[in-house]
Amino acid sequence: MTMTNQQVLLSSRPVGKPTTDNFRLVQAPVPAPQEGQVLVRHHFLSLDPYMRGRMNEGRSYAQPQPLDQVMIGGTVGEVLESRHPAYAAGDQVVGMGGWQLYSVVDGGAAGMLRKVDTRHVPLAAYLGAVGMPGVTAWVGLVDIIDPRSGQTVVVSAASGAVGSAVGQLAKARGCRAVGIAGGADKCAYVRDELGFDDCVDYKAHRDLRSLSAALKQACPDGIDGYFDNVGGLVLDAVMLRMNAFGRIAVCGMISGYNGEPQPMANPALILVSRLKVQGFIVSESMGRWGEALKELGAAVASGRLRYRESVADGLAAAPEAFIGLLEGRNFGKQLVKLI
Repeated sequence: MTMTNQQVLLSSRPVGKPTTDNFRLVQAPVPAPQEGQVLVRHHFLSLDPYMRGRMNEGRSYAQPQPLDQVMIGGTVGEVLESRHPAYAAGDQVVGMGGWQLYSVVDGGAAGMLRKVDTRHVPLAAYLGAVGMPGVTAWVGLVDIIDPRSGQTVVVSAASGAVGSAVGQLAKARGCRAVGIAGGADKCAYVRDELGFDDCVDYKAHRDLRSLSAALKQACPDGIDGYFDNVGGLVLDAVMLRMNAFGRIAVCGMISGYNGEPQPMANPALILVSRLKVQGFIVSESMGRWGEALKELGAAVASGRLRYRESVADGLAAAPEAFIGLLEGRNFGKQLVKLI
């Protein structure tokens, strides 16, 4: 009996903010795995800000998402059938199955599928704290910011999947961790549940002077490292407070993902403060994933690394949940439950 797959395709490229009209839900038969392939039933789909950039046609660090094909995305699930010696039915796996219920994967393709141990770490966490977002936080903090005990590390989007990990990893290294988040509830979560030393509510500080003053109060000794997820006004305000020889890891610039201009207010500060500003893509640091996942997995299993998940129910809910992610409506890691 042939199984039926549900898939979400990118049907058109957004102009400005994405809408649900840019996506299309379709059905298709699930193909039988061929020699060397693995059939996976997805349990959770990861929604991440990088997907917005892939929806555009212009030049970026990766190829654009093709139209009328399954949206790219990380997934976790269970092997239903395997014709590859490294996998067996029942294995729990993480991969890049996309916005669909099932995928047939080449078992030997690098980076497409990996078995995971769910005895101490929940399956869904392999899409968040012990997955790409957690490794992104680790690489940007450890390899670019390179924090020393006693220094101050600031991270924007601090209540999100990446930002929440950055601050906790910085605290574990003896740093003062300060978050920037949108709204009193998110800031309270960052301080009270995640253990940051302070959190600045950017929604309460809408202009450069006000936001910079709030950061000065939260960071009395200046800022030594900044993990940037948003760019724009927030980056400008942080740069005014950076100490000499500070390090900035540029992970994302969500404030400009819909085509908004992002001029830098005072680029001379890069020279004046002798700042190191480095953009990075975590998939280009595959050699660091093993060390990162070892620390992240142990921290989650022991309860030392905390995280929160927002879960949408069913594949049909994915487009609206993704739009909500871009608008900051989610709290923590945004997932879609598929089973």
